[in-house]
Amino acid sequence: MSTTLIEEGPGESAATGTLFRFATAGSVDDGKSTLVGRLLHDAKAILADQLEAVARTSTERGFGGAAGGLDLALLTDGLRAEREQGITIDVAYRYFATDRRSFILADCPGHVQYTRNTVTGASTADAVVVLIDARKGVLEQTRRHLSVLALLRTAHVIVAVNKIDLVDYSREVFEDIEREVLAVSERLGITGARAVPVSALLGDNIAVPSELTDWYTGPTLLGLLETLPTQDEVTELGLPFRFPVQTVLRPQGALAPGLAAEDYRDYRAYAGQVSSGSIGLGDSVSVLSSGQPPRNTTIEGIDTADGPRQAAAAPASVALRLGDDVDISRGDTIVSGPVATPRREFAARLCWLGQEPLAPGAKVLIKHGTATVRGLVTSVEGLLDLETSALVPADTLELNDIGSVGLSVAAELPVEDYAANRRAGSLLVIDPQTGNTVAAGLVISS
Repeated sequence: MSTTLIEEGPGESAATGTLFRFATAGSVDDGKSTLVGRLLHDAKAILADQLEAVARTSTERGFGGAAGGLDLALLTDGLRAEREQGITIDVAYRYFATDRRSFILADCPGHVQYTRNTVTGASTADAVVVLIDARKGVLEQTRRHLSVLALLRTAHVIVAVNKIDLVDYSREVFEDIEREVLAVSERLGITGARAVPVSALLGDNIAVPSELTDWYTGPTLLGLLETLPTQDEVTELGLPFRFPVQTVLRPQGALAPGLAAEDYRDYRAYAGQVSSGSIGLGDSVSVLSSGQPPRNTTIEGIDTADGPRQAAAAPASVALRLGDDVDISRGDTIVSGPVATPRREFAARLCWLGQEPLAPGAKVLIKHGTATVRGLVTSVEGLLDLETSALVPADTLELNDIGSVGLSVAAELPVEDYAANRRAGSLLVIDPQTGNTVAAGLVISS
């Protein structure tokens, strides 16, 4: 398999295929760091000086593993050391490519207190690889991670049953774990989960099929990642058009690409990212603003840094020019298709990330799209039991709890059910005193 190292940075593709985002999750000592190192090693995404440093340290520590005696977990140790020194790194991102696709890998910590990082990494991922130690099977942290992925409606869940070499490549062990984890996934509402027996240390079924698991006929882990459709290909493009306005563009001196000077004097556009669906020139749209009825207009122009376009689709970042003079500001949303009625009260499922418990009456800020408004927690309806996936009564939410709450906001928001539209149904809860994000939220049907 020919591979290419991405050196130009995030968002730029060195390969001819699509860009695919995935995250890794797992319990402590499941071998996640080694798996990340193995993927980077086998994709030749490690610079020569990094490889030499890892080889030198591996020799000093008397490491006798595979890959030329390299301790592949050392490739991520520097990032963990930075966290221990107090540097805030929620998720470490790595970039690499094969001849079929470019990848952004979100490496999330495995400790229970860092479950919040799994939410961060998985929230934008097309797929999440959940590691399970073949000797330990499904643990509480595994169930917690699967619950998070079910709530986020992650497009693809891949279960890597790691350290298969330490159970003598047992088909029975793998299939027992596969049955249990697929049963948990199905109960949570996760469809299409896949399990792969791997050894991150030795490279079995990572990039090359292993002869020692001849009973497994499925694709390798990297083979799966190379062929799965992205989240946008699965859902977002078939949804109604949604465009949260980030900023208003007016003449600042330089000409907009493709516009004549006389046109630029009256230039006004609304910049942001298409969160779902697609739009084209001449299409009818509505503008949603808090406290006002929808205002109708049409798309007159679609501008990008590379010049005008005829159409745009999620997740493109563009500037829209409208056919009518409509008063629009940051936080408003340009939409087409079925329009959600803006609401001031709604229910949400929260993954609580704050150190202090959440109780009814808490004053918060709610960030939805590009709008941030004052909010109040009116009730705590219950807590998600990770063993049964049922909602049980609770008065508060503690750190890393997942539960349902009632919210009231000071200004109407065009929230939608997360099950129908992931991006229009997602929100953040912010502490108004510190500015810290204390919860990731999903709007649910009342």
